Amino acid sequence: MIPFARLLALAGILGTTHTAWALPAPSDRVYTADQNTNTVSVFDPAANRLLGQIVLGNQRPDVLSPLYRGEINVHGLGFSPDHKTLVAISNGSNSVTFIDTATNKVKGKTYVGRSPHEGFFSADGKEVWVVVRGEDYISVIDPSTFKETRRIPTAPGPGMVQFMPDGKLAFAVSSFTPEVDVIDVKSHKVIKRIPVSSPFSPFLQFTPDFKEMWMTHKDIGRVTRIDTHTLAVTGTIDTGFITNHLTFASVGGKTLAYVTVGGENLVKVYTTGKDPQLVASIPTGALPHGIWNADDGSRVYVGLENGDGVEVIDTASNRVIARMPGGQAPQALVYLSHAAPPGSAANLAPRVNQDSLPLTLKAPAGPGRGLLVARQLGVVDALELTVFKLKPGTEYRVYLGGQQAGSLRTDAKGMASGTMIGPVRTFAQAGAAQSAPAAERVLVMEGAAPPDAAAAVLSN
Repeated sequence: MIPFARLLALAGILGTTHTAWALPAPSDRVYTADQNTNTVSVFDPAANRLLGQIVLGNQRPDVLSPLYRGEINVHGLGFSPDHKTLVAISNGSNSVTFIDTATNKVKGKTYVGRSPHEGFFSADGKEVWVVVRGEDYISVIDPSTFKETRRIPTAPGPGMVQFMPDGKLAFAVSSFTPEVDVIDVKSHKVIKRIPVSSPFSPFLQFTPDFKEMWMTHKDIGRVTRIDTHTLAVTGTIDTGFITNHLTFASVGGKTLAYVTVGGENLVKVYTTGKDPQLVASIPTGALPHGIWNADDGSRVYVGLENGDGVEVIDTASNRVIARMPGGQAPQALVYLSHAAPPGSAANLAPRVNQDSLPLTLKAPAGPGRGLLVARQLGVVDALELTVFKLKPGTEYRVYLGGQQAGSLRTDAKGMASGTMIGPVRTFAQAGAAQSAPAAERVLVMEGAAPPDAAAAVLSN
């Protein structure tokens, strides 16, 4: 068996480059919420290195027995205005974990309703609002007592909420309903519902001047802009397949938007004027997801959901200048300035996981595609596969090295996902080359068709 590090090098995702740019402060931190390892990874952006991980639960697949302690699917992140508290949202165990950024210690925990997604502090720091995506409300928590104090009814499936700096209004996007709820913070009531073009939005962010709110539509690959004064949609941008998160940075006196487009392994950069223009497409590692900017706009940090790490983009050159390995399947990412003592790694565990091997499956014709990642799980491996834009309601078989590894049935949108456990690394590496024989490739076949590279609907 080829060593896993060698496979990563062959896949072209291992190296790290360094350039002598101005460094962030040693007290700054970058955090990712790692869904598969159930960790929060803590990075030092001044040195471009992982300091360690805050372990909140067991890593997959060791979360399938009855769970009495620990969190599942560590997914969302938020922070207090003074950067002293980080909140981590776990949508599998319905929890909000409060973490002291100076010590990396858990100082409190609140359990809320079904499948919370993201949470954020109010502008004055006195409340934490957590969207409960599996239901239809926002849970309001007192961060001093860690107790839920009230619930704010919203459209079904709230996806994220953030606050205007004057503390008067909050904006909540939805993952199930094509609307944005505008909430009066003082009364805790929705005062306006703004129709948008898609029912699935996981993320929103304000422009630096807070004149606009931009939100992503993951399902249709689009960004919607909303005027925060008129509360009206001012435009949309077609950004690309699996549009995840976005951030803003001031570069050369201009405000630019940086959007993670997971299905294309790109961060796309747009102007923010009346008619936004695409000014750069920055190649990244596998499935870019979370993104946040350094305070001075000199760098943007990108979490790689299938690359298990963070990449650093220099905004002056619009290129990746460093890569930091981290937890498995990072989702949300935040950058906090002056969050911890310089260089401190107190109460952090060493990295619990190894590097992943991400691959892309393509269709010989048509829009179908697949995202695949092989990860080490001790003595065995996991192969996680998600397919898109295939025939709706159809059974597909997945073959590794000519042997059936599992099957998938697509939903009404032609999408499906699954995880296979076994010794899959050698097959994944051998199939990285298009010229590899069929017996060494990953093939997705429709129905009961036997493995045949020429007839495969998807292959690597």
